[in-house]
Amino acid sequence: MLIMRKPNYFQVSQGVWGMKITFVNIYMIANRRGAGKGWVLVDAGLRGTAKKIIAMAEALFGPGTKPAAIVLTHGHFDHVGALEDLLEYWDVPVYAHPLEIPYLTGASSYPPGDPTVGGGLMSLMAWAYPTKPINLGGRVIPIDKYEGIPQLPEWKVIHTPGHSPGHISLFFPLNTTLIAGDAFVTTRQESAIYALNFIKKLSGPPKYFTSDWHSAQKSVQKLAALQPRIAATGHGLVMRGKELQQDLNYLANHFKELAVPAHGRYVKRAAIADETGVKYIPSYTEDSKIKLKVGAVTAAAALAAFFITRAVARR
Repeated sequence: MLIMRKPNYFQVSQGVWGMKITFVNIYMIANRRGAGKGWVLVDAGLRGTAKKIIAMAEALFGPGTKPAAIVLTHGHFDHVGALEDLLEYWDVPVYAHPLEIPYLTGASSYPPGDPTVGGGLMSLMAWAYPTKPINLGGRVIPIDKYEGIPQLPEWKVIHTPGHSPGHISLFFPLNTTLIAGDAFVTTRQESAIYALNFIKKLSGPPKYFTSDWHSAQKSVQKLAALQPRIAATGHGLVMRGKELQQDLNYLANHFKELAVPAHGRYVKRAAIADETGVKYIPSYTEDSKIKLKVGAVTAAAALAAFFITRAVARR
């Protein structure tokens, strides 16, 4: 029997709720119509948090509820961590973009994270983040680019690559609600202080995992053109209204200055992937090799300081 604490979730817009799990968000969308009606889970957070996600679902939709489907904006470790545990509890289909399927069926690892991009501890620790695929086998269904997701008939699926090859965002035209995943975020995800405390700052996609900056720029411009009035992202707080539109338009128009790191493995050359997985990963430049060595030492020191500070605070 599952024993679950009362979840701490927030409302995004009518029929859409979110929950922060350490430094990443998951979302639940209630359907007004369509195949299965009910509700849909978007992303699956960190490993070991399935009970927390189930508790949120039951608080919103009643005991014993299950989603009509699970939709993944992408398959990075912090967006699929609880997925396998959830699928043991819920027998439901999982949807992802065709270009994301290799990382969800055991066929390919993601390009490695880049600790040289700067910005804080979250970036410096990128060398340690998991990039190996999970294997959902036949339980994951490629999203049809014409039909979309049957369980979300009123939501548009928008391919927003750059942060990952098959990254998607979801858009509800009726009230212009956007679930952007990590196409852009509303905190500085590279900084542990910002990321863990959800300090608000509309930013480009998390630098340490973005492997194609040209595509990432085009994706942000595509989303800005929608002029959403509500945006819920994979990391950070919900943003709304004029603040959102001004900040998103500014990011789209000044993406290279605001979002693209000065140095990094994928800045000059992007990783290349297709429907079978990663085909090419650029090597570090000499400058990045130096930064990597410095970054590794700095990361170790910063991590030690972080845990020492926590230990002292608990006394």
